[in-house]
Amino acid sequence: MVDFAEVLVPVEQEGTKTVVRNWLKQPGETVALDDPLVELETDKVTQEISAPAAGILDEIVMGSGTDATPGAVLGRIRLIATAAGDDHARDTPTLPSRETSDAGGDRFSPAVRSAGAQYGIDPAAVLGTGKDGRVTRLDMDAAFEKKQRRDGIPSPLNTPTGSGPTTLARDQTGHGSRMVAHTPMRLSIARHMLESLTAAPHVTSIFEADFTAVIRHRERNKAAMAADGINLSYTAYIIVACVVAMRAVPEINSRWHEDHLEVFDDINIGVGMALGDRGLVVPVIQQAQSLALPDVAARLQDLTNRGRSGGLTNADMRGGTFTISNHGVSGSLVATPIVINQPQSAILGVGKMEKRVVVREIDGVDTIQIRPMAYVSLTIDHRALDAHQTNAWLTSFVQILEGWRD
Repeated sequence: MVDFAEVLVPVEQEGTKTVVRNWLKQPGETVALDDPLVELETDKVTQEISAPAAGILDEIVMGSGTDATPGAVLGRIRLIATAAGDDHARDTPTLPSRETSDAGGDRFSPAVRSAGAQYGIDPAAVLGTGKDGRVTRLDMDAAFEKKQRRDGIPSPLNTPTGSGPTTLARDQTGHGSRMVAHTPMRLSIARHMLESLTAAPHVTSIFEADFTAVIRHRERNKAAMAADGINLSYTAYIIVACVVAMRAVPEINSRWHEDHLEVFDDINIGVGMALGDRGLVVPVIQQAQSLALPDVAARLQDLTNRGRSGGLTNADMRGGTFTISNHGVSGSLVATPIVINQPQSAILGVGKMEKRVVVREIDGVDTIQIRPMAYVSLTIDHRALDAHQTNAWLTSFVQILEGWRD
């Protein structure tokens, strides 16, 4: 009797919709325990599902593009018998994997090989961001977009995942256009934004912050932290300043309910991370109130690296109580982000840091100085918070940044 192991869609998913992205193995190929088997795309993250057992992939139940409900069967693995005393099983040769190329023994999935043939790109020339440096389909899509940009050719890929099919059209005036199918992530972002604006009355206050003290501290400490493999980013300082400001105005770290305001003890800070045309994800630094600056920087670096490589998990996205939108990294001076993750009560926006002329009083005399300044905004759910709490929090936040000490 042949035994099978079922490959299942995880029961717990972060997001409202899950789609089969692509299979990394094909029926008839051998798989080892925990081998990457299939990629799923939710409206927030892309994740790999590993083989639950060793054997031969016998059947793909859900093909690429199929909606995958939690707990559903993705495929089945025919187990290779290894019971003691089973001479036939011990003598059964292992079938060679079609994933192994003839050149250099590098391993590429069928999806990667297919992309290589379609794009005219050798997977061996692509830097892999998957497990153990494995080249993923996302890596191939990104390499193709880079090639198109280098050659000055508009890319037919509308997201790095390549999941948005394009339809060409021409209106009555003869102008051409493209119909691009929405990705699950884009649909999720649209739904969340609409829900947020519908549910909460938004009010925004804008201050400006002098980053002179932060820059000095960073210059003194970044080399030592780099020696430990940690990038001391400005966002890490912003996160720590948020934590301290919460102590002054804890109501900012809250959730609105119809009959009460729930103020959280743990400060779980989500950091908005743009993924280019793919959209936006918000990984969360859990219990930031218990972390020192180096710990915040290390966790932020890990989340950023995995976010860019498609390695974030559902657990990385859960439990946020406050959000930071560092929109300045893309050049924006001022923005008024809305509360992305309802039912949080507030979101911080941080604009581009740039040198500006400011007036500073020194020894009783007004002086004109050039300082690194940035606009910072706090957008609140006005049901939960009022202007005096908003401004008190921003005042504390700015004071912490401007008075940063070792």
